[in-house]
Amino acid sequence: MTELEIFYQLKKSVLEQYQNSYPYFNGSWKSFSSQDILNLIDDIQLKTKQSVSEKWIYTHLKPETNEKLPRKDMLDILSVYVGKSGWDEFKFVDNAVVEKEEIKDVSNENSKKKLGIWPFNKQWMTILIVGIVLIGFLVWKFTSNEHQKIELQNSFTKDSISKEEVKAFIVEDSVEKPIDIQTSTLKLEKETKVVIKSPFYKQKEVTLSPNEPLSRIELNPNDYAMMLKAFMKSDIKDWQTRKEQLNKILSDNLEVMVMLQDNLGAEYFNKSEFSQKVIIPSASLKKLKIVELKQEKDNKISFLRLTEE
Repeated sequence: MTELEIFYQLKKSVLEQYQNSYPYFNGSWKSFSSQDILNLIDDIQLKTKQSVSEKWIYTHLKPETNEKLPRKDMLDILSVYVGKSGWDEFKFVDNAVVEKEEIKDVSNENSKKKLGIWPFNKQWMTILIVGIVLIGFLVWKFTSNEHQKIELQNSFTKDSISKEEVKAFIVEDSVEKPIDIQTSTLKLEKETKVVIKSPFYKQKEVTLSPNEPLSRIELNPNDYAMMLKAFMKSDIKDWQTRKEQLNKILSDNLEVMVMLQDNLGAEYFNKSEFSQKVIIPSASLKKLKIVELKQEKDNKISFLRLTEE
């Protein structure tokens, strides 16, 4: 099967998982309403602690046919939603099911024809299954010896940290090389020095040792950055309190750069202008994402770079 065909299977699995959460729904992607989309977004957030946008669902899940495969990070989120560790596992399991069905069909067809081509069909099937299991074990053994998976967690809440909020680097000869983060985990070779960076968490450097394997890395949150994130994503309750708290965490010399979509450039805001946008939040504010943050010695935020989601 091609990856696009497997994506159609993933869409089917997502729909089935949604029906498990909302049993009264009995339709297809074509009949998926705007309320169903909002329900699905909430359900994905609840089960994966990650989010997808309404526009993304309209673009990639609603259509009956898709011209190209979506980004892998979004495929990972949907795969986790349906119970897999990520897109790679979903592809592997789906292909295994198809291959098993094809083997069964061939076996049945040969039995019906009774041509005697496979006089020891059951024996051959047994050998094939044992061979697949043995190969799978050897691959697993080899992989487990070479790599280890490490979960990233908030040191206080113990919640998994979204891969959208952190970046990881391998340090080799004082040079940092970015590495991929799958859902909320790192897959790394042993005896590796790793640096974790994030606008929302304090930087952490870890050296992996084959004698001391890690199952998780805990990151300490950057309190002021977390407060600002909450202000930007939440609905207004007490604007006067919010104004006072913003004044406390934002530097008087604050510079804010908002990177516009489609390479149209950037918008600039000072402390007063940005505070006004945050004090009275709007739908557009909630779509902004913090990708870079700098602080002064007193921890006040002095620079922000934001992108539009």
